[in-house]
Parts: sequence; structure tokens; C-alpha cells
Amino acid sequence: MNKSDLSLLLKEHNQEHLLSYYDKLSQDDKDNLAAQIEKVDWKLIYCIHKNISKNSVIYEPLEGMSIEQIKSNKDIYYDIGIKTIQTGKVAAVVLAGGQGTRLGCEIPKGMVNIGLTKDVFIFELIFKNIIDTAKAADTWIPLYIMTSKKNNEQTISFLNEHDFFGYPNDFITFYIQDMTPSVDYAGKLLMEAPDQLSLSPNGNGGWFSSMVKANILDDLHNSKIEWINVFSVDNVLQKIADPYFVGATIATNHLSGAKVVRKSNPDERVGVLCLEDGKPSIVEYYEMTDEILNERKDNGELSYAFGVTLNYLFRLDKLEDIMKYDLPIHVVEKKIPYLTVDDKYIEPKEPNGYKFEELVLDMVHLFDNCLPFEVIREKEFAPIKNATGVDSISTAQQLLMKNGYDI
Repeated sequence: MNKSDLSLLLKEHNQEHLLSYYDKLSQDDKDNLAAQIEKVDWKLIYCIHKNISKNSVIYEPLEGMSIEQIKSNKDIYYDIGIKTIQTGKVAAVVLAGGQGTRLGCEIPKGMVNIGLTKDVFIFELIFKNIIDTAKAADTWIPLYIMTSKKNNEQTISFLNEHDFFGYPNDFITFYIQDMTPSVDYAGKLLMEAPDQLSLSPNGNGGWFSSMVKANILDDLHNSKIEWINVFSVDNVLQKIADPYFVGATIATNHLSGAKVVRKSNPDERVGVLCLEDGKPSIVEYYEMTDEILNERKDNGELSYAFGVTLNYLFRLDKLEDIMKYDLPIHVVEKKIPYLTVDDKYIEPKEPNGYKFEELVLDMVHLFDNCLPFEVIREKEFAPIKNATGVDSISTAQQLLMKNGYDI
């Protein structure tokens, strides 16, 4: 697309400022900028004027499979799950596109070293956990690692350097998450360099559409995959491709499942698995009324008790079905560094614009059912989201040591 064509397109969307540096760019940089502009999904820009309203939504509690129920059927669930894994029907996807910025370092989050007496990396613990399942099943599990444009090369280099912590790289596939543009409060696309739009990953709900765009679907079909376990990189205690989880979901005829923990208190800042207008959904803590937060069953337990851990199991054929629908776009206020038209690079201290995200919670809502599968918090939930305080490196270290990990 030449400058004339770009000018017409950008004028139509009131974004002419994107060509402020165009005449000073090399031809390669001009082509790079044009390619980014051509990929812009313009309907995103108009989402900033729309709010996803849930005022008329009816929420209801969703009963989960408790730890006691799992124990009473554990042999049945394990047998079904382990056989499903052994026959090659389960794949795993780790969402590893994030940076460790909130942890105080500008490297991929999976590369963060959380060891106390030796080097222990977040990626290392994730690989240890999937290797535990692979050893139990006596078979390697196809592992897909979703990175971002910003951390892909660094992630691959790091894992190669560490020999994938013992996991055979023949069973590992990398793919890059789709990116979406950022805008200021007026809806103007932001730039981070003269030839570069300000782009960010399209949210954790974009993991499957990004797989499809990376032409991985044929690989899944050829491998006869039926179930995908998708999880975040930052929970260092989670069990991956857990046979009990897989078996329980299949045995109870569910199309999807979510590992959940029982909330420690009504005000815990965690999304809760529930029913929304009769279908499974996740209501975020900030969307819950005081009435919902504090509602209790006759036995005194919280009605909305099961917080999600971002570890899900989805049936592949149903994932393909929901690709027919557009996931809701969530407009999120952020602090977004940007380049001004007069060549100043600004790093704002306060939110200055919006990013656009698709969320996995909306994928869950498109499934007919979802099994809340309760896990013991102290044994399977050690997320690392903050530098200090709750869900931090120090709390994860304590839980790892409590579970016998040598760190």
C-alpha cells in the first residue's frame, strides 16, 4: 500500500497522524508501517464508545466437584484420564506472552528466577510439573507455548539454552499471540516508534484464535488431539494435563472444565465460576454485588465459592465451534508509552489510553457446560503476579518449600 492509499484509509478513520514520520523512513520501514496499518481491525477503535453492560444478567451459583467428591471417585477419574493421555488425545498450552514488569524485571515472566539458594526459574517449575504427568503416563504430551512478539525470541533462546529443562523439543511448538493496537482516550492510535504502532497482546482469550492463525489446527487434527489443557505460566504449583482433572471432566460428560480453589473470604479478589443466564461463566470480583459476594448456602458456605486459577480444559471440537462467534472486546485502561508527532517519547505515570483484550472467561460462556474442579489451594495454587505482598514471589516460595520443592 503506497502513501496515497494509506492517506485515504487513515483519513477515513481520522488517523492521519500515523504518517507523521513517513517521508523520513527507509523503504523497508515504510513497508513495515504500511503492513501494520493494513492489519488494524478498525471496529476495535469504536469499542471505546461501547460498554459491555451486564445490568440485566442473572447470575446463579454453579456447584463444583469438591475435593471430597474427587477423592471418592479418584481411581475411576485417574484411570479415564491417564488412558486418554496415553492414547495421545491431550495437549497442553501455556500462556507465556507476558513480561515480568510487575515483578521488577523486563524479561519474559517465565524466565524470572525465584530460587532462594540456587537458580530456579518459573519455566523450570512449569516443565517439572508437566514432566511429572508425562512420567506417570509414560508418554510425552504435546506442549504449545504461546509467546508474544516482544518476548518470543528471548523465550526460545532461554529454553534452548536450558535444554527445555528435560522436555524433548520434538513435542514443543511455539506460536506468537496476535497483537492489537492501543489508542488514547480520543481513539487515536498510539505509536511507539516512527515505523511502529503501539501494539499489545490481545488478551488470554486470544490463545486459540492465535493458534488457528498460526496454522496449528491441522497439527492438532493430525495428532488426533481431543482435549486441550490451557494454563497461565505464573502458577508454579499447578498440575498440568492432570489425569484426575481430565478423567473427571470426561466421566461427568462435561465439554470443559476449570480448576478452582475455594475462596478464602468473600472479598478475595478472584473471578468466580458461576452460571450467567443459565450458561457457565466467570464473574469478576469487581462485577459482584455485595449480595452476591456474601450470599451463603444453608450450611453457611459461600454460594459463590469457587475462584478460578486460569487452568482450563476444553474439548477441541467445541473450541472450533465457538470460533464462529466473535468474543466480546474488553476495553482496558492502561499506562501506554508512546511517541508524539513532534518526536517526544512519553512514559506516562497515569493511565492515558486503552488496550483491547479478549478474555478466556468469555470462551467458557460459549460452552454448554463447565466442570468446576476443586483443588487444594496450598498444593496447586501459587500464582506469581506481584513483586511483594499477596500472590508474590515470596508467597510462592513459601508454598513451594511447604510442598517439598528444593529452591
